[in-house]
Amino acid sequence: MVSIPPPEKNLAHVPVAEGLALAVEVCHPSGSPTLLFAHGFGQTRGAWRGTAAALAAQGYRCVSFDARGHGESDRAPDGEYHMEQFIGDLRLLAHAELRKPILVGASMGGLLGLVLAGEIDPDAFRALVLVDITPRWETAGVERILAFMQAHPEGFASYAEAAEEIARYLPHRAGRKSDDQLRPLLRQGEDGRLRWHWDPALLGGGLVRESERYQPRLMAAAAKVRVPVLLLSGGRSDVVSRDTVGEFLQLVPHAEHVELPRATHMVAGDANDAFTREIARFVGQLSQADRNDAVAV
Repeated sequence: MVSIPPPEKNLAHVPVAEGLALAVEVCHPSGSPTLLFAHGFGQTRGAWRGTAAALAAQGYRCVSFDARGHGESDRAPDGEYHMEQFIGDLRLLAHAELRKPILVGASMGGLLGLVLAGEIDPDAFRALVLVDITPRWETAGVERILAFMQAHPEGFASYAEAAEEIARYLPHRAGRKSDDQLRPLLRQGEDGRLRWHWDPALLGGGLVRESERYQPRLMAAAAKVRVPVLLLSGGRSDVVSRDTVGEFLQLVPHAEHVELPRATHMVAGDANDAFTREIARFVGQLSQADRNDAVAV
């Protein structure tokens, strides 16, 4: 069994398949229960930093990681990325925990959790928190994300230039990202220019090419999920809609849905305080249910 990470450390590089290693970060190693955070396509574990710190302060073990090809995790030498590889990585991290973790998965991370919990490994998680994702999504919203990721392959001359691009992509956000906030998101190449942290091969790889055809599989997996589920959606999201949420709730009738009206698809970044409160409430209910079950036994 893989161990991640030992109590005296909060960052480790954990080996997974194909000889790669993932950057895994832990807040409050001795806390309980465990929340395993899986970010969306093109993000890093940094997307969860505010929420993980707040929930760790409430006593929870919070584990976040960079998916392969993202952030500080290794890139595939052959440039190939497929959904099954990401599922395998998530499964390994889930089973590295002593107790079943509660998955908090945004976009891609949530979809991976659905396949694991509903199709491949029903015992992987105690519960699922899906962040602005449903098995069928709005194509226009995903295309907007990919267009942002595909822009500026030549990189940026400065952090200020990158901050300007992010501000255009997220015009509803006040202020600009600082150099310190941008450093984890950019890498400096040999030519001195700054490029996004993700492997450019991700954009032309199987994960993107195959995404639409996975929708029937994702819907079938969702219908088989038996663990508690919370769907947190953004009221201003262009990736999920009332139609896709309604369809999901028919597939998973025991799921709870909470809409954060001011948030876009980037829920954790747009409404972090409300987002964190909803997770704490949901996890608290699970913990109380577990205590009640223990007393009944």
